[in-house]
Amino acid sequence: MNKRSVFDTVCEAIDASKSAHKLYIKLGISDREEIIRELRKELLNHVDELAQIGYEETCMGCVEDKVVKIKLAIEKTPGTEDLLSEVLTKDKVMTLYEYSAFGIACAVMPSTNPVATVINNVIGLLAAGNSVILCPHPRAIKVTKYLTDIIATTILKVCGIDNLVSTLSEVSMKNISEIMHHPDVNLLVVTGGSDIARQANKCDKKVISAGSGNPTFIVDETADIEKAANCIVRGASFDNNILCVTEKNIVIVSSIYEKFKKALEKENVFYIDTFDDMLKLSKVLLTEDMKPNKFLGGKSVSEILDFAGIEFHGDYRLIAVDVPKIHPFAIEELLMPVIAIVKACNFEDALEISLCLEQGLRHTAGIHSNSIERLNIAAKTMQTSIFVKNGCSLDGIGFSDDNPVSFTIANRSGEGSTSARNFARRRRCALIDAFSIR
Repeated sequence: MNKRSVFDTVCEAIDASKSAHKLYIKLGISDREEIIRELRKELLNHVDELAQIGYEETCMGCVEDKVVKIKLAIEKTPGTEDLLSEVLTKDKVMTLYEYSAFGIACAVMPSTNPVATVINNVIGLLAAGNSVILCPHPRAIKVTKYLTDIIATTILKVCGIDNLVSTLSEVSMKNISEIMHHPDVNLLVVTGGSDIARQANKCDKKVISAGSGNPTFIVDETADIEKAANCIVRGASFDNNILCVTEKNIVIVSSIYEKFKKALEKENVFYIDTFDDMLKLSKVLLTEDMKPNKFLGGKSVSEILDFAGIEFHGDYRLIAVDVPKIHPFAIEELLMPVIAIVKACNFEDALEISLCLEQGLRHTAGIHSNSIERLNIAAKTMQTSIFVKNGCSLDGIGFSDDNPVSFTIANRSGEGSTSARNFARRRRCALIDAFSIR
């Protein structure tokens, strides 16, 4: 069955998107709000099936966690309310600052989080007034086409505009590059690998670019250890640790190591602290060049332990493994439910190690400490786009307390956690000769 707004060629997709945008810019903000409101309502009817299709196609993560991600993207992604207008009045000039659309946006999606990222980007890009061409990862083409059909059909029913959001029937680096370099495409939003981000930055246009991350969290001797362990396991185990922001390594002050280890084990963590088991794990999780084995990306704890030939009993949420700070488990982003534990002499040593492990990527980091001074020092030193104090990594992107949700963390181009205002141009309009009523 043919899907709406799915095109066989780049030219067809761009022509359709261009025509759609010409109609879309004639609508007002209230029309955009109606479109987004109806999209949210319709997409909520498809959460479970989108999670299931995404899991079956990518073979990563777990369905239950994908349901949570997708619902959050639908309900908590900021819309037009994010486009705040500003005004400055002087005696003879009024200056207005408002956000305008870029035009046609190309949104490149990751394989690790295709559905939630598509929904999050589409709502933000439509709120900003853009039309959108989705470029999914080849491992997620089926679910993206299905989702595009739902989105495009809903928009057509609401406002009569077809192809405001579209995608391709097949994707490759060649046709994604063709879209990114096309003169009619005005904005590139890249969520995912560094290679595609580097290509995007070679294009002569606005680029909002996410890049690699290696989220590192410190636990010092003043921390609430039980709470820290709970937060870390909640984040690192979520969807089998394929989200870019979730804890990948923990730097622990050695004086509380034993207490922290016991706290992790209480959270249903399989702890590896022997050389033999660490070697078994390394052999299956790493390739010959010491890079992560992508075949095991997003697999469950039981699948990984089975592959490694490590005996276990029970259903575990996460694997923790003691490693030196130069081990690939600590310096590479595995995207598996495996967290590296690195010991430090004291807080100062822990901060220095964390800085090395984060590698200047400026993505995500955090700390568990009851010292206000250390919380402040760590945040200033790490300079990451997302920094979490005494919480779970998921809190940093809006998983708690009714915060706005973002699934594109633009650490490479500097916007950080993105929303609608990042997908629009900030424009300045000046009215001369007296508009003040003061």
